[in-house]
Amino acid sequence: MTISWRTLSFAGATALAAVALGAGAARGSAHDVAASVDQAIVDINTNLGYEQAQAAGTGIVIGANGLVLTNNHVIRGATAIRVTSVTTGRSYKATVLGYSVRDDVALLRLANASGLATATIGDSKALRVGQSVTAIGNAGGVGGTPSVSTGTITGLNRSITATDDQGSSEQLTGLIETDAGLQPGDSGGALVDASGRVVGMNTAGSTGFSFQGSASDGYAIPIAKALAVARQIEAGKSSAAVHVGPTPMLGVTVQSAGGFGFGFGFPGFNDGGAAGATVAQVLAGLPAARAGIAPGDTITALGGKTVSSPDDLTAALLLRHPNATVLLVWIDQFGTRHRASVKLAAGPPQ
Repeated sequence: MTISWRTLSFAGATALAAVALGAGAARGSAHDVAASVDQAIVDINTNLGYEQAQAAGTGIVIGANGLVLTNNHVIRGATAIRVTSVTTGRSYKATVLGYSVRDDVALLRLANASGLATATIGDSKALRVGQSVTAIGNAGGVGGTPSVSTGTITGLNRSITATDDQGSSEQLTGLIETDAGLQPGDSGGALVDASGRVVGMNTAGSTGFSFQGSASDGYAIPIAKALAVARQIEAGKSSAAVHVGPTPMLGVTVQSAGGFGFGFGFPGFNDGGAAGATVAQVLAGLPAARAGIAPGDTITALGGKTVSSPDDLTAALLLRHPNATVLLVWIDQFGTRHRASVKLAAGPPQ
């Protein structure tokens, strides 16, 4: 099953307004449950500097000193992050402490925050199919009083392929499936039980251009799994699945070798015979440009790690940190192999 991330990207206020319809919350017992959780819910707004766009999502406060749990895709590509408490209206600048692309979890720290109300955590391992749940988030990215959607758990330990609005996809496993409707902007919000305890983090829904399956499907990461990643980040323990600290940047956008792009289909050019990550764009003044890489070249190794795909390049980069010097290997459009040592720059989260 392929579905779209529940986040919102927009180039201006008109695009935001277009998806805000229907974001109001129904009153009643579900609203009462949500009201008990609202104090630990925050709106997340990001600037995507390299794309000249903005995005909106939701977060859950898990530390009184400003620790906020959200989805990785909510802050992916962000060059600036602003977090607002939905109950106090206070706004904070946020930094990314770390994230897991594989698990779609990120941990933020709010600047100059203290004494924040934190979420009451439930037992996601005790969930059962048919159990009532409420999804709380920032539907439509409009901010203010959180949106509320009720439903039941329709499945456990689900696996999906999710695609975001930037074209990236991830295989996610062990998810909670629910028929509580999730909308753009709900990502990173809370899935709570009837007692207002957070049992999951809203992650994806099947509303969008690239879904297959029921339009009522929604998915959440079990809170125990999300918190395990967050605690690893808080402890500063990097791994193959979890990146801690600032993100290293090479300064290219890439696609799979053999795909459409510069240098394909012309005699004498590299037409995809070499596996790797083919460069679609080179950002001026960054490590790849300084090394002499050009659009149409194919990166085949970084830091001693073989690169057979764009995902391999991301994985190799996330094992490093800004200012690290690594060996970069690539093949140009004419089939010539190149090697250069490059010093990685700092960039937005992957």
